Amino acid sequence: MSKIVSIRIPDSLASSIALIARKTEMPKSFHIKKALEIYLEEMADMQIAANRLNDSNDPIISLSDMRTELEL
Repeated sequence: MSKIVSIRIPDSLASSIALIARKTEMPKSFHIKKALEIYLEEMADMQIAANRLNDSNDPIISLSDMRTELEL
């Protein structure tokens, strides 16, 4: 199932989306959905990283220890 979402974007961004859609022969909605998916994945990853960084119980591994562990 899908939902309709209305947003306002700057003309320059709308032009970029239209150009990419023409060049790829894919609908603008395809590119907008893909961009949102990537953005949301990145935000989730960033939140996980921030949580781990602020977790005092999460051990910190030095670069030299990591290289030794990975045999680099």
